[in-house]
Amino acid sequence: MEEFHKVRRLPPYVFEQVNRLKASARSAGADIIDLGMGNPDLPTPTSIVDKLCEVVRDPRTHRYSSSRGIPGLRRAQAAYYARRFGVKVDPDTQIVATLGSKEGFANMAQAITAPGDVVLCPNPTYPIHAFGFIMSGGVIRSMQVTPDETFIPALERAVRHSIPKPLALILNYPSNPTAHVASLEFYKDVIAFARKHEIIVLSDLAYAEIYFDGKPTPSVLQVPGAMDVAVEFTSMSKTFSMPGWRMGFAVGNERLISALTRVKSYLDYGAFTPIQVAAAAALNGGGAEIEEVRGTYHRRRDVLVESFSRAGWDVPAPRATMFAWAPIPEAFRHLGSLEFSKLLIEKADLAVSPGVGFGEHGDEYIRIALVENEHRIRQAARNLKKFLASAEPTPDNIIPLNARR
Repeated sequence: MEEFHKVRRLPPYVFEQVNRLKASARSAGADIIDLGMGNPDLPTPTSIVDKLCEVVRDPRTHRYSSSRGIPGLRRAQAAYYARRFGVKVDPDTQIVATLGSKEGFANMAQAITAPGDVVLCPNPTYPIHAFGFIMSGGVIRSMQVTPDETFIPALERAVRHSIPKPLALILNYPSNPTAHVASLEFYKDVIAFARKHEIIVLSDLAYAEIYFDGKPTPSVLQVPGAMDVAVEFTSMSKTFSMPGWRMGFAVGNERLISALTRVKSYLDYGAFTPIQVAAAAALNGGGAEIEEVRGTYHRRRDVLVESFSRAGWDVPAPRATMFAWAPIPEAFRHLGSLEFSKLLIEKADLAVSPGVGFGEHGDEYIRIALVENEHRIRQAARNLKKFLASAEPTPDNIIPLNARR
């Protein structure tokens, strides 16, 4: 049977191959250490859960909520931006609550994209950054870039060779998957370019609070004039260990926020009101929960880098996010990231994310998520050491999906 048009535009989901092999291994009794999906294992702070339980007992909160977010939640997000970034935001016109940053990106794409519109997108990047626009009829122009002095020349080439002129530029710093971090000076250059060429800037700041070594990450909205062209998406999933709560925000340009709000009004009634109230309480809190989450990921990062290095795999220490972006060991690089990921499940009981799942330019890398405790990370390193000590990367190492040692 022929697939529907939009479905045909989507490639096979690379991660599904790894997930099937992982499930098969577990059903055969293997203890798979899963450092693949960026699914936080830390519990949501007790104070936030307590607020949810308190509010959910009020039957009035069980009715339809507000698609754009209840006023108290939008005010809390505005206060967060003022406190954290020194940015003044109008909660009535420049903020809309989203069901996580992923939904916000997808619905923004629906709101602003006409068939054939060109969108500039880093490669590798988080899949929704590209495929939200592809599903909306847009065309992605991939840019193999990092947030440094090479970025603006790459933008200039992309604009010069794109017909029609690009509609929007996607930013994601701290980056998933690469963990690259942008500076405020970088954002100033990008905003100046975007204003000159009348290009919309959509910034994914989901990992704003997961930074290490005492260097807070900036917001693109700190740049004077950014509100003219930019919207930023944030999420409470990682900052407060609330992934299943599905709570995020879009903040920025009034026209763009209005467009997103209008699309959302046709699609949903917003998150459950008690979740919104608890989220507001979290944002208005003193920040101790954020410090604790950040400290946990910092310790796990250090254990991962040190133990994997001793096992024989040098993993660069990320400056932010809950991920490490690691080059495949040289002896296995010819396999590509998908086959190497499958090999790690088969031979080391270790699950990771193949870099090719984030774009073709990620195929020589593996994304490793800090979603297991330090003991389990060290166990993964021991498994890895045994595998690397004994493995010869030949075609015989590549086990079919339906086989298990």
